[in-house]
Amino acid sequence: MSITCVSFILWAKDNIYAMKRLIIFLIALTAPLPAQKPLETYERCTLEKTAWADGDSFLIKPPNSEAISVRLYGADCIEWHVTDTTDSRRLRAQRSYFGITHVDPDPQKAAAIAKSFGEKAARFVEQALQKPFTVHTAGADARGDANFPRVYAFIVTAEGKDLAQELVKNGLARAFGVTRETYHAPPLAGKEYAANLSDLELQAAMNKLGIWSLTNWKQLPEERKNERDEEAKDRIGIDDPKHLGGKKINPNTATRGELMSLPGIGEKSANDIIENRPYKTPADLLNVPGIGPKTLEKLQHALEF
Repeated sequence: MSITCVSFILWAKDNIYAMKRLIIFLIALTAPLPAQKPLETYERCTLEKTAWADGDSFLIKPPNSEAISVRLYGADCIEWHVTDTTDSRRLRAQRSYFGITHVDPDPQKAAAIAKSFGEKAARFVEQALQKPFTVHTAGADARGDANFPRVYAFIVTAEGKDLAQELVKNGLARAFGVTRETYHAPPLAGKEYAANLSDLELQAAMNKLGIWSLTNWKQLPEERKNERDEEAKDRIGIDDPKHLGGKKINPNTATRGELMSLPGIGEKSANDIIENRPYKTPADLLNVPGIGPKTLEKLQHALEF
């Protein structure tokens, strides 16, 4: 046996964890990725009025079919109905993102002002969807709450406008959340759709439209930093798979909240996991932005397929 082979074997014995990560990474590189489930199109859908609807989540009804609760791909409107601490944390994050946390010295009034833009987004959607519209969905699970079934969807109005783009363009939503590469919104396709949403958000901010009309630009960097700090505090104590109490998470069907219970997975990573579904093996998760061998090693024992 050559000296080179012996040296490699000795190195491998001393670096067993590094070797495990390398093997997982190499498997991910060579394994074929499962194809995304194709989108189905429902034309001439109508909007069903409900007490819980907001700008990015609402009930729609295709012709001759049962009503479906949908969540828009790519756009995140400010929370309007805040009923628990999870909603409150999301509202906190949204207010920080737009730089409107201190729009009023009274915290309750400041929160109410933010929520009013959630209502405005809902009213905008009601107006935009007065006429029958088209829905594109692959039925991907969009539940923020395990008890509330919902699927991700793209919606095109009767005038041929993409609803998520219109919300972002008018400053009533941020370009944030799950999207997918196989959606085509002429002349945009694939990742260009998500990039375009970000560009529309920038234009809305520059023109001080919607929520951006109240943004405190001097305080915005500090507000976003404070939110990152608060999010880090929220995650203290849950970076060990043992906290799941033996429960395993299926990354193909888990809600965003369930994914965020996994070690090393925050909201953005949870959204990216949902966006890149489906997965056949834990190694497939290495194709998700931000998930490397080290993170996968921490969470794979808490996964099931």
